[in-house]
Amino acid sequence: MTDELVVRPAGAADRQHILELLARTLGWERSERSSELFAWKHDHNVFGPSPAWVAWDGDHLAGFRTVLRWEFELDGETVRAVRAVDTATDPAVRRRGIFRRLTLQALEDLRAGGVAFVFNTPNDQSRPGYLAMGWQIAGRVPLAARPTGLGGLVRMARARFPADLWSASGAGGEPARCVLEDTGSISELLKSQARVKTLRTRRSVEYLRWRYGLPLLDYRAAIMPGGINAGVAFFRVRRRGPAREATVCDLLVPRHDRSGERHLIRQVAKCSRSDYVLCVPKVRAGGIPLPRQGPTITTRTVERRAPRVPDGWVPSLGDLELF
Repeated sequence: MTDELVVRPAGAADRQHILELLARTLGWERSERSSELFAWKHDHNVFGPSPAWVAWDGDHLAGFRTVLRWEFELDGETVRAVRAVDTATDPAVRRRGIFRRLTLQALEDLRAGGVAFVFNTPNDQSRPGYLAMGWQIAGRVPLAARPTGLGGLVRMARARFPADLWSASGAGGEPARCVLEDTGSISELLKSQARVKTLRTRRSVEYLRWRYGLPLLDYRAAIMPGGINAGVAFFRVRRRGPAREATVCDLLVPRHDRSGERHLIRQVAKCSRSDYVLCVPKVRAGGIPLPRQGPTITTRTVERRAPRVPDGWVPSLGDLELF
């Protein structure tokens, strides 16, 4: 490293340089909708704006690191966490320790801010670097797929490609943002959720409206025949190679209404115009288990007195999808 390398918290003046770096390294579009997506994730998050750090080498932005604030519930208590996302190092200055330096600075600052732990889903290339800095593997998210027909099954088998970032057109159901305008019914549905003993995202009307209400991403909703307070599935349809994939991001039903969960998954399969529906297989709805296909979660404790991430933690796809 040169003596000119400066690692510091990111500021507003860095924004355009950051977006340009993300375009060069992560394939982000140089477009207004990429700017809107960045602002939605990192400025308007209901859990708070994203802490971020930059590494400048003279007048050149060499690296960027940010984490998305997240809040969970555990035994009636709120657990503050962050998810590591959107990390970028300029290819011209790789192998100089910039990624590590940014990450260690982030951990130090987050510890002072009362964050309990950080989680993410690194790919096979970046996971060893995280493990070397104290991350631990928490497990792999189980996945199941429900093909919508023989043709969908064939296209699913051929879909060995990353999913598109942007939603595909023509999905059925209701626009999620419109469903979430009925705050009374959504509040009633949230109050009826079964208590769980493991870690779960702290859901609220405000959270759901932030998470699924952005028109740019076109999240959809399938609703139980009895209305919103009887159950809702939030989903999104994207292209994955030749296949059209519907991801069930959040499935909300009163207490342990397993029949309602099965009904909603079938409804998503019917209205999404997709080749298959992807979900966490907590219910049996004709799904095919996809061993070794789900993302691998890694975690690292930040606050020394933080509660340990419980064994068997299975986030919803809405906790992990897109980010």
